[in-house]
Amino acid sequence: MDKPAGADTATKARSRVGAREGAGKPAGGKTRTRAPDTAKKPTYFAPALEKGLDVLELLAGVSEPLTPSQIAQRLGRSLQEVYRVVVALERRGYLVRPPGAEALVLSTRLFSVATQFPPFRRIVDAAQPVINGLALETRQAVHMAMLDGTNMCIIAQVDSPLPIGVRLKVGAVSPAIRGASGRTLIAFQPEAVREWLFSQSASHFSAEDVTAARRRVEAIRARGYEMIEGEMLPGVTDLSFPVLDGAGIAMATVTMPFLTSYIQPIALPDAAAMVHAAAAAITGTMGGTMPPAQLPG
Repeated sequence: MDKPAGADTATKARSRVGAREGAGKPAGGKTRTRAPDTAKKPTYFAPALEKGLDVLELLAGVSEPLTPSQIAQRLGRSLQEVYRVVVALERRGYLVRPPGAEALVLSTRLFSVATQFPPFRRIVDAAQPVINGLALETRQAVHMAMLDGTNMCIIAQVDSPLPIGVRLKVGAVSPAIRGASGRTLIAFQPEAVREWLFSQSASHFSAEDVTAARRRVEAIRARGYEMIEGEMLPGVTDLSFPVLDGAGIAMATVTMPFLTSYIQPIALPDAAAMVHAAAAAITGTMGGTMPPAQLPG
């Protein structure tokens, strides 16, 4: 029988529609469900928070007070963008204005917040009576430091009971490779962390400085502590011992800037042994074990 006019065209059209509808069906007629696309995840932004962090990081790296317009200029932002953030940070106590000044500086509130972090608080609380006794017994100042990126940060300080002594301000930050405490912290880190610290330091220091720091760190690992005379001040010998966790990684250091003085009753070798004992006591509290050290004779 002949097909009506247009039948071939209609049949072909239905075939194309059926092919499209069945394209997602495997043999057997079951519908194939497309797996969700998890490769693309939404990215969330908090512009106000980022501006606030930019302000804090900027002021943490400068020594002079800055006005809101100077802050905006250094951040490459408009004053309108920065002003409300600055006002909020000042209201919350993170920024302060020196008396009679319009410019702003970073307050110590951020450091106070950081010291409430449990691991930090735990080690300082455990160490404080030990380093207090050490300072009284040796008549020397004692401080503790932790790593903060490529820097070391002073987390505790006990002054010498004598009229003179060396004092480091709590919260002070300096490059780790340039100090006895910092190098001791680096020496007792995993190899990957040590290499990262050296590679990052290479962008701020000469190759000679980094190479010299590497050599000193290797000597510290072999000896068990750092001892260096006159690095920062003539007549001062820095003694720095690690505080280790259960894995043998340095959480902090106990450091004594031993000041040579005619009124000093404790000799350097005795002081080194006492600092070692103090660091070992704190290490034991943290669940670690202090390895033997080659103490000066």
